[in-house]
Amino acid sequence: MTDTMKRKDEHLDIALNQSITMGRSGGFDEVEFRHRALPEVDYDRISLRTTFLGRELAAPFIISSMTGGTERGKDINRHLAEAAREMGLIMGVGSQRVMLEDPSTRSTFRVVRDVAPDLYVLGNLGAVQLNYGLSLQDALDAADVIRADGLFLHMNPLQEVIQSGGNTDFSGLLDRIGDLATHLPIPLLAKEVGCGIDPEVATRLVERGISALDISGAGGTSWAAIEGFRTTDPARKTIAQLFANWGIPTAQSLRLCRSRLPTFPLIASGGIRHGLDAAKALALGANLVGLARPLLEPATTSTKAVIHIVQQWMLELRVAMFLVGAPSIESLRVQPLYDRGFL
Repeated sequence: MTDTMKRKDEHLDIALNQSITMGRSGGFDEVEFRHRALPEVDYDRISLRTTFLGRELAAPFIISSMTGGTERGKDINRHLAEAAREMGLIMGVGSQRVMLEDPSTRSTFRVVRDVAPDLYVLGNLGAVQLNYGLSLQDALDAADVIRADGLFLHMNPLQEVIQSGGNTDFSGLLDRIGDLATHLPIPLLAKEVGCGIDPEVATRLVERGISALDISGAGGTSWAAIEGFRTTDPARKTIAQLFANWGIPTAQSLRLCRSRLPTFPLIASGGIRHGLDAAKALALGANLVGLARPLLEPATTSTKAVIHIVQQWMLELRVAMFLVGAPSIESLRVQPLYDRGFL
């Protein structure tokens, strides 16, 4: 087992068995819809359908990047992909760096295509790896293994600086990302991993040719906390605790980025706990809402367990739409949100 494979297994163990949720919310408790006593819509005719990067979806959800590279990750990816196929959603895979280091792990990602050949799938590599030898050919290989429809570059400076042996040279990455976006034949997307994206960085990424952004704000899983559990270095443990709640809350990051980028495709993830939070994220400007931690434990069990959670979120989203009089996702996006207590 390579160091990267071992790290992925440790990440899964910690995520499933330790308390790694931030001690702050994603900001969705601070806003609320105005209730309509006469919604003037037929609940049974409410539609969750939407489109993203040219793909029609049954609901505005993406199963966010989680894992791969180990046998346990393979089972999780199989269940997630089967659920995404069944529910008509998009799915992202976990970081494929391990696959480039050890080709024997490719099947743990390829399983997504094996069980869902028509699924809209997004690959995933670390943006910082562009400063550590990651090439266009590597990106093409990662995409080819899963026949990816697009490729995420994840940005994780906090995780890398806490991680023992982490890659911390983030200099000059904007231009390298722009070069990759120019030459990659599929859409290149960018995502944080739980600390949010500020509007200046968002704008610069868009200028370099990024096709969509997952803001992945603070309020959900803390990768600082995860790395804090992994490290044996007392100084790093202290830093992990200090920065465990670091970042821009998801709702705030979403508002800021949408204000700067009125029409650009945005995904909201991080601290979104249920369908009502998802409805608020969509009203704040998200095109899609990402589900990760709520699906991780179910995905260790079965496809059916994953589908059950997704169906519950869809039901909660539909109820929220009914109560504000929004018969479609497009009409939900123009619903006003108010600071809690304003009403």
